[in-house]
Amino acid sequence: MGKGKAPRRTLDSYTLRNINKTIKAGDCVLMRPAERSKPQYVARIERIEADARGGNVKVHVRWYYRPEESIGGRRQFHGSKEVFLSDHYDVQSADTIEAKCTVHSFKSYTKLDAVGNDDFFCRFEYNSATGAFNPDRVAVYCKCEMPYNPDDLMVQCEGCSDCMWECTFDSGFTLLV
Repeated sequence: MGKGKAPRRTLDSYTLRNINKTIKAGDCVLMRPAERSKPQYVARIERIEADARGGNVKVHVRWYYRPEESIGGRRQFHGSKEVFLSDHYDVQSADTIEAKCTVHSFKSYTKLDAVGNDDFFCRFEYNSATGAFNPDRVAVYCKCEMPYNPDDLMVQCEGCSDCMWECTFDSGFTLLV
């Protein structure tokens, strides 16, 4: 008769010795990619489990996708630190966690004084099977009717109160679009 699967228990938190940080459900983390040339994966921890002896720690995660990992790819209005909360869940070894990070709401991200390497923002949820976004619309600005990209400077016209993107070109002149 074969051995049954060892019982697992849910942990409230777990300390990662390699980075000396404690993680818990709800925390966002950066996870090691299979290929070192790829950027780290961003995930939200849903649950932490260990075997009966407290070893073999696994994290149940919900993945964030980068725009280039989505159907349609990266667009001009996507910020460099933008991620989408997906419907893709997975179980990974806690040993693959390389750092903790923060995924801000779009509004709180735009109010940060300084953006660090571990800061990201999310304004969409993403269905990985259909490529659909929620919300499926986002406010647009300017005469070009593009959504706001927090990486680009936007100025407001004093005359009409329209917002415009300020684009500086290599030649040194500035164009308000």
